[in-house]
Amino acid sequence: MNDLAIEPIIRQVTAILGEAQAQARTGRTRPDLSQLPTGGLARLIDHTLLRPEVTARQIEMLCLEARQWGFFSVCVNSAFVPLAVELLRETPTLVASVVGFPLGANLPHVKAYEARQALEQGAREIDMVIHIGALKGRDLLAVFEDIGDVAVVCHEHDALCKVILETSLLTPEEIVIGCQLARMAGADFVKTSTGFNEGGATVEAVALMRRVVGDSMGIKASGGIRTLASAQAMLQAGANRLGTSASVAIVSAEQGSHVSSDSASSY
Repeated sequence: MNDLAIEPIIRQVTAILGEAQAQARTGRTRPDLSQLPTGGLARLIDHTLLRPEVTARQIEMLCLEARQWGFFSVCVNSAFVPLAVELLRETPTLVASVVGFPLGANLPHVKAYEARQALEQGAREIDMVIHIGALKGRDLLAVFEDIGDVAVVCHEHDALCKVILETSLLTPEEIVIGCQLARMAGADFVKTSTGFNEGGATVEAVALMRRVVGDSMGIKASGGIRTLASAQAMLQAGANRLGTSASVAIVSAEQGSHVSSDSASSY
């Protein structure tokens, strides 16, 4: 991926959107989005539980762990946003929710509605899945509008929009295109994976994403990050947020104690 010529791809994407008279959206640009926050590894982690069989009791345990360890956020399905918001009230831990998850093939107005509902119930960040098939089919305008509609809703609620590319399903060129579309559509972060497909985050994909977006956006690595070593590798490659269900094990390892990744994510 290191020898991929990025600039010609970016120019081509920009030209295609220009021909379609699509207006780039700068969104709510913040200089801190690409930086590593202070406060240790826990403040880089979205403590995540998105499996379809998750119960309210498991969300309660997720939030209890987030309170105990000081994770940046919990990331839950939208049905659990009200519960998570209540449990994390008056703590620094935010609530994030997923939209169009995990396939991304929803109608754009459905994604925007889902995002608005989650935000009105207290979510402060939205992780949306792009229409992967539209990207692979080179319907770039559709992908741009899909992202942009959710980004607008997020910014109306002073929230961040993170765009899940599902990099394991994309070629390096498609990763570049997806990052550029997310940037032009006004998103705040690009994110590697849902964790629901084989092959989650890779160092190579994260490094390529950082080459494309530079300092203009945050990068969230997610999918298969279960050890301190893998977390550190993603950060070194350019990520500044991590999504994982093995959060407790990772932070415990950083602090010198030991909790297995299995026990941390099997409640």
